[in-house]
Amino acid sequence: MLTNKQKQFLRKESHAVKPIFQVGKDGVNENMVTQISEALEKRELIKVSILQNCLEDKHVVAEQISSGTDAEVVQVIGSTIILYRESQDHKEIKLPQ
Repeated sequence: MLTNKQKQFLRKESHAVKPIFQVGKDGVNENMVTQISEALEKRELIKVSILQNCLEDKHVVAEQISSGTDAEVVQVIGSTIILYRESQDHKEIKLPQ
């Protein structure tokens, strides 16, 4: 579980990150969760964009992705989800205590 200080740090770090996944009308599927998990292992911090034609609520989508990838939801802002998961092999982000 991330502290408020850590979430604030990650929000600042994610400012320059571009969304690399999009959730559309089909919602979240198993293949998407697998790809997001692999991306989190490489990058640790990613953004997921939710398209306007997505029928599900953005908070439900964030919960589905985070539970499927064991990632922490840093923030849901507008139609963008910011996710963080500490990498096993490519650790780059040093979180504040």
